[in-house]
Amino acid sequence: MNKPKILYLPTSGHTDEVFPPAVFGRFHEQFDVTLNETGTNYTSDEIADRVAGFDGIVTGWGVSPITEKVMANADALRIIAHSAGSIKRLVGEVLDKYILPRQICVFSANEAIAYNVAEYTIGAMIMTTRRWVDFILHTRSGRWNRSEVASRAPSLRGSTVGIVSASKVGRQVLKLLQSFEVRKLIYDPYLSDWEAGTLGVEKVSLNDLFATADIVTVHTPSIPQTNKMIGEEQLKLLRDGTTLVNTSRGSVIDHDALLAEARTGRIFITLDVTTPEPLPPDSPFLGLPNVFVTPHVSGTGAYGYAKIGEMTLAALEDFFANKPVIGAVDFNRFDLLG
Repeated sequence: MNKPKILYLPTSGHTDEVFPPAVFGRFHEQFDVTLNETGTNYTSDEIADRVAGFDGIVTGWGVSPITEKVMANADALRIIAHSAGSIKRLVGEVLDKYILPRQICVFSANEAIAYNVAEYTIGAMIMTTRRWVDFILHTRSGRWNRSEVASRAPSLRGSTVGIVSASKVGRQVLKLLQSFEVRKLIYDPYLSDWEAGTLGVEKVSLNDLFATADIVTVHTPSIPQTNKMIGEEQLKLLRDGTTLVNTSRGSVIDHDALLAEARTGRIFITLDVTTPEPLPPDSPFLGLPNVFVTPHVSGTGAYGYAKIGEMTLAALEDFFANKPVIGAVDFNRFDLLG
C-alpha cells in the first residue's frame, strides 16, 4: 500500500522547535515526505510549482500563504496541517473558492500553543497578585521590609477570576484554575448556557465581570467585533487592587483608556501583548510600577512546542485513517478566529 504523499513546507529551524526527533521519525515512517531543504521559506509561487500530486501539506510559522495558484495546482490535496496557530492568513484567500468546495481538511495546532499561554497566564496572575517583581526589586536594593511593599490585593487562591472569552486558551486556563479554589466568571457571547455549565463557569455580562472579579484575564481573538471592546467603561468598573492580564492581542483593549487607569495606580496590569507592538522605548506603560510588560512570549515553551509536532502528526494519522481529526478547523466559526 502506498503511503500518502506529504509536502513539508517549514524549514529545518521550525522542525527543530516543534517536532521532537521521535515524532519526526514516525512522521517519515508513516508518510512519503518531501522536505523543504532550501533553508528558506518558499514563496507562494514556489509552493504552487511543487504541490501537484501531494495528498497533504504541512505548514508552519513563516510559510507563505496558500494562494489560488497553489490550489489550482494542488490536484490531489486533501489536508492542510498547520504546525502553528492562526490559519486565517494562511488559507483565507482560498477558503470559499477551493477549501470548502473540495472539502479539504484544515488542521491547526493552536491547542498546543494554548497550553503555553495558559501556563503563562496562571503565572502572571500569581506573580502580579503576590507582588513578586516589587519584592524582588525591594530586596535587590538592599532592603528587607515587607511592609514597604505589602499589598491588599488578593492572591489567586480564593479569588474571583473573570475570563474574557472561552477560547482554546481560555478553556485551558479554566482547567489550570481547578486547583486554586476560585470562583470563575466568563464573558463570551458565543458560549451557550449549557456549555458554560459543562465548563463549571458562571456566564456574566462584560461589565459585570469587570465589576466583580478580583482578577481579569483576556483571551478574546482579534477580530473587528473585538477591537477596543474593553474600554474606559469596563476599566473604571475594576475595584482597587484588581489584577488585569492580557495575553490575547493588544487591540482588544483601548490602550488610551488603559493608560489613564494604570496611571491612577489603583490596579495591577500584566501585558504580554500591546498596541503598538513592540511599545516604543518611551512608552509611559514601561515606567509605571504597577504595570508589567513582557515581549509577546506567552505562547513560547518547550511543552507546548513539542505538542505542536505531536498533534500535527496525530492529525495526519487520523485523517488518513478516516478518523475524526482533533484540531480540525470549524469553518462555521472561521470568522471568529483570530
